[in-house]
Amino acid sequence: MLFARPLLLLLLALLPVWWWRRTHARRPAARFSDLRPVQGVGRARRWIGELPAGFRTLALGAWIVAAAGPQGGSDTVQETSEGIAVVLAVDVSSSMLAEDFAPSNRLDVARDRSVAFVRGRLYDRIGLVSFAGEALTKVPITTDYAVLEQAILDLRIGELDDGTAIGTAIAIAANRLRRAEGASKVVVLLTDGENNRGRVDPRTAAVAAKEFGVRIYTIGVGTQGEARLPIGRGPGGQLRYQTMPVRLDEPLLRDVAEMTGGRYFRATDGAALSRIFEQIDQLEKAPVLVTRYRNVEEEYRAPVLVGLGALALELLVAATIVVRIP
Repeated sequence: MLFARPLLLLLLALLPVWWWRRTHARRPAARFSDLRPVQGVGRARRWIGELPAGFRTLALGAWIVAAAGPQGGSDTVQETSEGIAVVLAVDVSSSMLAEDFAPSNRLDVARDRSVAFVRGRLYDRIGLVSFAGEALTKVPITTDYAVLEQAILDLRIGELDDGTAIGTAIAIAANRLRRAEGASKVVVLLTDGENNRGRVDPRTAAVAAKEFGVRIYTIGVGTQGEARLPIGRGPGGQLRYQTMPVRLDEPLLRDVAEMTGGRYFRATDGAALSRIFEQIDQLEKAPVLVTRYRNVEEEYRAPVLVGLGALALELLVAATIVVRIP
């Protein structure tokens, strides 16, 4: 049991002192001309006369405990574990609708594998950046995995201007990690295209990320050669697909990763993407001091009620069973 004001418990030591002084204090004696009426009162029944004082002691003790602020359902534990600060940067350009990860498209598989990656975390702090022609922080670095998972599932094509601004995505993700605690800071950038938008050059952004101590792991998504890509919508609003060449700037993604001490991976199917996330999980680990908290609530009501009950019993006994004669 924890207490908000534990020093107040020292007052409990005064109760035995008060009780001792009370029992050893010289009491006034009543004079009787005839002791026969009280001869039947033995020592065995003297405890009845001490009931009011006993109840008063119980009431005072209970109220002292209540004032000390007993706390339940709370603790603070610090432990050293292994974790990372990581930002997932996910491409949401229209080409991520390519259906070469049958039966799903690239974005569906990326969402699914990213959620699986998050669910495997214990102490990592993770953020989420989505990018297309521009980049947007969806979730700042957090350990609230439920919020993060929902944000990943809510990633949609069309929420940003179309295009692929890889440099902008790296800059925003690295800026999120700049002040993150811990020695291990990672950006996992997942894209299926080549940089064609944004004012920040990807290699320049990578240099800045390295200065912040950030490593970048790049993942090139999609099959090699050709894939069914969306080219527009039909009269009914449905997407129209056409088999087209796949353009992925692998030299750029490899350079960005190597410049920061990271690695480049190529994911040609969902299983390969899962294995890549597993490799990243094994590569990036660093000791981190983790503090776990639980909600604190003062449980003072019970001792207060005990004190009130004891006080009521004292008054009742003093007015009925034990009557003090002046």
